[in-house]
Amino acid sequence: MGQVRNQAEDQQKIYQRWAPVYDRIYRGLLRDGHRTLARLAAGAGTDILEIGVGTGLVLSHYPRRSRVTGIDISEHMIAKAREKIDRHKLFHVRQLQVMDAHALAFEDKSFDAVCLPFVITLIPEPERALDECARVLRPGGEIIVASKLGDGAGLQGAIEEAVAPLARRIGWSSSFRLSRITDWAHKRDFDAIEILPVFPNGFFKVIRLKRRLPNAETDLSR
Repeated sequence: MGQVRNQAEDQQKIYQRWAPVYDRIYRGLLRDGHRTLARLAAGAGTDILEIGVGTGLVLSHYPRRSRVTGIDISEHMIAKAREKIDRHKLFHVRQLQVMDAHALAFEDKSFDAVCLPFVITLIPEPERALDECARVLRPGGEIIVASKLGDGAGLQGAIEEAVAPLARRIGWSSSFRLSRITDWAHKRDFDAIEILPVFPNGFFKVIRLKRRLPNAETDLSR
């Protein structure tokens, strides 16, 4: 637990530095992933939880009929997101809170979709966070993850491992494996029903994990 706490504190410091410039750097790079994630989440239902809301880059992409709750570990990022809500009148965003993804302060079965936009690779214990996502998800709901998700193969895999320490210093991760998410899903009552490549040229991916209903057949599309 001490290591997790130290990692969280390090991330808070990183995001305090990044908050003022984050939008200028990442808005265009992540836009396709953000739009895809928001569209898929809205297709799963009205009540949406976004984990790692950051400066709120995804918030405007959700349909106005949605009821969106956002959390982030960084109060500086949350402050920027609140400015966006006021400036752009994003009234479908119901609340933003500083919260740890490992311990969500929500009741069981509270949301139709839980989104993790480009944050899963930065969470110290991602499987534990996904367990929390599952807990607050309603039957038939979906977890939508957007991230840099590789398979670790070949030259690209070697490069990802080599630059991993540098990536962590700027608040990113380059070596997180897609199989880590699908393995978690297979051990729980979830199916990976879709994996979509997004800009740039499939470098990022969006994966849909759907909670399995009783007697439902597995449907894995890649």
